[in-house]
Amino acid sequence: MTPAEEMGGSGGAGEAAKEGGADGAADSPAAPSLRDTWNALVWHGGSVYDAWINAVAAQVGSLILTLPYTFSQMGYFFGVASQFLYGAFGCWTVYLLSLFHAEASRRTREYHEVIGIVAGPALGRAVLAFNMVALTFACVLQLIACSSHVYYMSSRWNKREWLYLFGALALPTVLLPSIHNFRVVSILGIATTTVTSAYMTVAAVQHGQIEGATHRGPKKLVDFFTGSTNILFSFGSHGLCIELMEAMWKPQKYKFAYVAAVLYTYLLTIPDSVAVYWAYGDTLLHRSNAFGVLPPSTAKNVCIIAMILHQYVAFLLNVNPLFLAWEKLVRVHYSGVFLLKAAARIPVVLFIWFLALAIPFFGPINSIMGAFLISFSVYIIPCVAFMRAYKKNQLESMKADPRRGRSSFWISAFIAVWVFILGFGFGGWASGTTFLRQIRSFGFFDKCYQCPTSH
Repeated sequence: MTPAEEMGGSGGAGEAAKEGGADGAADSPAAPSLRDTWNALVWHGGSVYDAWINAVAAQVGSLILTLPYTFSQMGYFFGVASQFLYGAFGCWTVYLLSLFHAEASRRTREYHEVIGIVAGPALGRAVLAFNMVALTFACVLQLIACSSHVYYMSSRWNKREWLYLFGALALPTVLLPSIHNFRVVSILGIATTTVTSAYMTVAAVQHGQIEGATHRGPKKLVDFFTGSTNILFSFGSHGLCIELMEAMWKPQKYKFAYVAAVLYTYLLTIPDSVAVYWAYGDTLLHRSNAFGVLPPSTAKNVCIIAMILHQYVAFLLNVNPLFLAWEKLVRVHYSGVFLLKAAARIPVVLFIWFLALAIPFFGPINSIMGAFLISFSVYIIPCVAFMRAYKKNQLESMKADPRRGRSSFWISAFIAVWVFILGFGFGGWASGTTFLRQIRSFGFFDKCYQCPTSH
């Protein structure tokens, strides 16, 4: 479906209505076919509800399993406060991106580079580059997470051997047409994280505190800022929001769907993080995946399978923009032959698979991405781009209300400075130090990162 059709007012259902009127007002409406019913309920979705389920499915995912590890680095107070803070920052930058999208839609039908259209090509190219790298490593993390999760259910294979399997299973993702067809998989993504979060909370409370559990909170700056950048990354999924807006009938309402998605995410992340950290304390400093400390059980195995399914939902959401960019680069995007585009996508999956095998460090990669990629692509650059566009009087929505424009300018400046100093500056130093320490301890292409029997 073309962008014009997805905007709702000039295409899609609107065109169908016009055609129906042209056929004759006296004709009674035809009963919907089985295919129409399938498309309405399952396949095609451009409503606010679809935007919400897509945003929730992309928001946290397997990161709920690393947040107890983050609490062991930051303590209860800073762990919860950082989630509220970066969730609010994310809502603000989505609001800014929705302004850019609306402004770009007035000027052109090519919405993907909305910042470049409104704030200048230099910023547009910068955010596009950061987003592409961030989405690549987000896909890498999904494959790493799959092998890490399943190892705690069956250690017959090491994590690298499991990764061979999951990388091969990622190849069929080249056959999915677009994010517009994500309703079912996004519902699956929400169900899996909700079930897993509930399991983590209940299992930790039922197990109780381990003997000698300690909760020292932040003791080292390097651990504290590594944890904070992991949370920054957890609430940085709005790098996908332009693609999700384009899949909506009324993209201007995406910001409301995103706020609702963040509120729901708090219900998933805070109770289980607090409960698991309470039960296992500082032992989590050496287990970045909560499945590594929770006791074996049938419920745990069910949740491991559920989270593996979720990783594929997240992989689909994150790899789709990469496919689009790659198709344009190799000049097959506008080809009418879908199989040609599917074949062109295969090198993208192979490259992601290779990176997952090379650097299988599940926890530290989250922090590296938060500090060096997410901080710029979805926090700093959108804020700076808004400030520049506002100063140059390039946003129609701000001209009618100068007071709102000035307050938006200073809020954006505050967020950009905060994330640059604490997210990129201190976070980059801390996460880089932790990442280098992991490489020295385990090495590239490690067979079984943080396995109980290795190293």
